[in-house]
Amino acid sequence: MGYNQQHKQLRIIIAGGGTGGHIFPAIAVAQAIQKIQPDAAILFVGANGKMEMEKVPQVGFEIKGLTIAGLNRTNIFKNITLPFKLVKSFFQVRKIFASFKPNAVFGVGGYSSFPVLKFAQAKSIPTFIHESNAFAGKSNQWLAEHATKIFTGAKGMEQFFPACKIIVTGNPIRKNIVDAPYSKEAALLQFGLLPSRKTILIIGGSLGAKSINAAIQNGLPELLKNDIQLIWQTGKPGASAYLKAAAAFPNVYVSSFIDDMSAAYTAADIVVSRSGAMAVAEISVTGKVGVFVPYPFAAEDHQTFNAMQLVNKGAALIVKDNQVNEQLISTLLSLIKDEQRMNTIKQQLQQFALLNADNLIAEQIIQHTQK
Repeated sequence: MGYNQQHKQLRIIIAGGGTGGHIFPAIAVAQAIQKIQPDAAILFVGANGKMEMEKVPQVGFEIKGLTIAGLNRTNIFKNITLPFKLVKSFFQVRKIFASFKPNAVFGVGGYSSFPVLKFAQAKSIPTFIHESNAFAGKSNQWLAEHATKIFTGAKGMEQFFPACKIIVTGNPIRKNIVDAPYSKEAALLQFGLLPSRKTILIIGGSLGAKSINAAIQNGLPELLKNDIQLIWQTGKPGASAYLKAAAAFPNVYVSSFIDDMSAAYTAADIVVSRSGAMAVAEISVTGKVGVFVPYPFAAEDHQTFNAMQLVNKGAALIVKDNQVNEQLISTLLSLIKDEQRMNTIKQQLQQFALLNADNLIAEQIIQHTQK
């Protein structure tokens, strides 16, 4: 990208986490920054006890943990210690800044990003935000006014952020999903399935999606008598019961966790999933027909907003969580028999397949920090 050899070294803190939907995009951007500017110094900051403290070191980046917790929406008494944790986290942030001396800070959402970006803004250090969901999180909304640039996964985010700061980049996707190394036949063989049958991928998420799993368990006889085969990622809760339920049927691959999601997406004709930002982005980029069952207790019901971005354009289908038992199986059966409808959905989906988000974000951060 032809940067001047005399460029100022980028010293960037990447803050946030709590879920894979925040952590994996953050790692993708960090790797893209390193590719463009190999001498960049990168430090992650997350919340102690959360998954980022394990996932970030696994890919070779350093991370510091804050003593912080999010607002508990179900038990207000658990929020009593929150002000103390917030104050303590600001002292921890100050210490981190004093030793690392960042000249840019990138926040990916989640409550651990708030004190880090707030402190950076108070020190007039450029701050960048990525909002992956179609309904902006509270932390990002509070930080938007003083942010340098705001990267969004979806269009139409002007209701949450100043329009002049928004750059629509899409959501950074894991590279192995974008560059699938398999043919469809080879991917199906990975799961011991037949190339001649239509395949439905059910993603229960790492923690499982109880309503989706129950509907699939009850609907196994009906689905499988229609020459359909399944790749079913159940999540850990209740995994043994689902494995047992599927044992009587051929052409069902069941696992509590699928390591190679690239193969799973390549093998699938239809994907049933929650509609977290990363699931929606991955389904869009892989060009699969998605049936979304939004998690109804997500903050601000953002999963429904994520799904409706596609549904409103005829690029996916939605089944409400409280109707999944009655509607999911019949929806899947009518859809998989309607080749024309599936092709129309795939065509509409192309407008949501935003690639290279990690590079776009990395280039913007470097460009605005070099000024």
